[in-house]
Amino acid sequence: MIKHWADALRRGDVRAAARYFQIPSVFAPGPDQEVTLRSLHDAETVNAELPCGAKLISVVRVGGPLVQALFRLTGRPGRGGSACNPGAGETARTNFVIKAGRIRVWIRAPDEPGDNQGAPPGDSQGGGPTV
Repeated sequence: MIKHWADALRRGDVRAAARYFQIPSVFAPGPDQEVTLRSLHDAETVNAELPCGAKLISVVRVGGPLVQALFRLTGRPGRGGSACNPGAGETARTNFVIKAGRIRVWIRAPDEPGDNQGAPPGDSQGGGPTV
């Protein structure tokens, strides 16, 4: 499910990416930036505000219902999209809670030591852009 969301956003389909969110849900792109998504429109808005696309590298369970996804950032077309400079090729982590096949919680997670010191986009570990 996380891969499908990232794929939709990476190809610039903000509406499809928004449909992966449960309504209501929580979206927190940074500290003190938590937003409750109360409609599909809200979900479209926050997805459109993400300037980068992303390619899923890995997902690990971090406790209880929380999973953490590691992405490689890419540019993305469509509403709100950009070339993702200077971030393209870097990695980003996001914590998710998934309920009933939908994103219930989306929280930008801090980088870990060693992030962004590995292989460049297109590497053998999943390479290419992501969200």
